[in-house]
Amino acid sequence: MAQQAATSQNKKMIISSGAVGQNATIGSRIFDVLNYVILTLVAFTTILPFIYIIGASFATEYEIATRPMFFIPRDVSYSAYQYIFSSSKILNGFKNSVFITVVGTLINLFFTVTMAYAISKPRLRGRNFFLNMVIVSMFFSGGMIPGYIVVANILNFKDTYWSVLLPGAISAYNMMIVKNFFQGIPQELEESASLDGCTEIGVLWRIVLPLSLPVLATFGLFYAVGHWNAYFGAMIYMTGAKEKWPLQVLLREIIIMSNASAGDMANMDPDFVQPPEQSVKMAVIVVSTVPIMCVYPFLQKYFVKGVMVGALKG
Repeated sequence: MAQQAATSQNKKMIISSGAVGQNATIGSRIFDVLNYVILTLVAFTTILPFIYIIGASFATEYEIATRPMFFIPRDVSYSAYQYIFSSSKILNGFKNSVFITVVGTLINLFFTVTMAYAISKPRLRGRNFFLNMVIVSMFFSGGMIPGYIVVANILNFKDTYWSVLLPGAISAYNMMIVKNFFQGIPQELEESASLDGCTEIGVLWRIVLPLSLPVLATFGLFYAVGHWNAYFGAMIYMTGAKEKWPLQVLLREIIIMSNASAGDMANMDPDFVQPPEQSVKMAVIVVSTVPIMCVYPFLQKYFVKGVMVGALKG
């Protein structure tokens, strides 16, 4: 009798566990469906404004004023893009932006990696002092005027590319996350490389950097986007070297000119044709955004992995 009771009890437990498992499966499926629906709505709310901007950049001024929302213009007009690319300075500005973005990103990664690797080592003398110095810089800064005095007068970088490349050579926040990533790499790998005669630089180059590709690609993208979108530094440090202006500063000047009255611009240039103001703004957004967006597909697989691993380890 006791054996029969135990057998029946086991059957009840198996049936109940199966019901629980089935309920959990149904619940997980409902959760997945809700996630897909919510993420799809978020994706649409993110993509639709950009599609509208692209459509409005090809629309006439009248259509933008009369239609509150559209994605395909009724009358396609290229006047905004013709106005933007009518100046030969645009190509030069594009070259300057590419140069500043590439060189600036390499400088950022160099200083970020070297400092993060050094601070990630507990055996570094004065490690706590350097860590506290970095943390303080995350909360306080000297301000714009002292920064301008240092860059323009002390370092004498005014009207040069160095004025926009070196002041932001390293981000304290990014460096701290890269440091956490380096601390998560097994020390046995570095010790084995050292026993084989590898120097510290060799360990960094041959062991650490190949294992750190996700985090390096992620923060390289962060730095590149920051350089591509930056315009304020060039606007205040390159006032006497307009031929070195990046694309963003030139596009800002184009928007200012498009906002000027037709009479004022006609007095300055007899051949001036007033462009559609809103269309020019939309076209400027497209021109300044599309080039850097082309980089994302090549780094997408490293993006989430690099941020999550660097943020959780340490």
